[in-house]
Amino acid sequence: MSLRPVQQIIQPTPTIEGAGVRLQRAFGFGQTKQFDPFLLLDDFRNEHPQDYLAGFPWHPHRGIETITYVLAGSVEHGDSLGNQGKMTAGDVQWMTAGSGILHQEMPKGDPQGRMHGFQLWANLPASRKMTPPRYQDIASSAIPEVTDDDGTRVRIICGEFWGKRGPVDDVAADPSYLDVSVPPGRHKRLKVETTRNAFAYVFAGRGRFRDASNPRAVLTEPAADPSAPAKYDVSNHSLVLFDQGDEIVVEAGDEGIRFLLVSGKPLEEPVAWSGPIVMNTQQELRQAVAELQSGTFIKHR
Repeated sequence: MSLRPVQQIIQPTPTIEGAGVRLQRAFGFGQTKQFDPFLLLDDFRNEHPQDYLAGFPWHPHRGIETITYVLAGSVEHGDSLGNQGKMTAGDVQWMTAGSGILHQEMPKGDPQGRMHGFQLWANLPASRKMTPPRYQDIASSAIPEVTDDDGTRVRIICGEFWGKRGPVDDVAADPSYLDVSVPPGRHKRLKVETTRNAFAYVFAGRGRFRDASNPRAVLTEPAADPSAPAKYDVSNHSLVLFDQGDEIVVEAGDEGIRFLLVSGKPLEEPVAWSGPIVMNTQQELRQAVAELQSGTFIKHR
């Protein structure tokens, strides 16, 4: 086994999207090589309805997949194909935009006004950029959850882990998307396939990941023994980018720690990106914009 060192610890950037939704952007726009095949991760967590109810009105997507995971409240959605639905706590929607789709997402709070979820964007390879759009709507009850002897709990949204496979399938980047909870004081090793890029996004509790390969990682507690492995403290709203290896090591703090653990095979293709449209060349991008303006953007109905 080879430990994946911590390459970088990133704090998200407050961002306003849609019609005025306040969210935290963990990464996106310009960091494609580090996170390939992933493009963007937004944490839309809020307890103030005025900061999210305006939602994300009609907008286009092409060339990517958007993965929405709801933890509190709900998200109503509709699209240009006539699909309509509602995601509630624990549900996932994996949308393959492919050749192009227009859709909207309107968040609602729970009875206490709380809204929480994540949206991850995954790039599509050139060979599948213009594939017909499709949805995989996954109810919370369909997501397998496994618990280890020490109480570590993992929800498996996509990929295989501890002998269970998530319900999302036939995804271009063959990703793994896990929701991991480690109890207070526990030390856990989690396998990640060597060929994948990987990151963790901490959204509850606090803890430590082990070792660093890059001086940009923030060492918050220098070891008394310089020869001992370094430990890097992380807490709520921390994104941890890992270097290469086949496992990560996490130590949960007194509150425990909960994080998304996401990995995928890099596409290693050129990226031409403008807002919600991601292609391989500037010419393809200009064509998509021209089709939006001429009303020929939607290829499959």
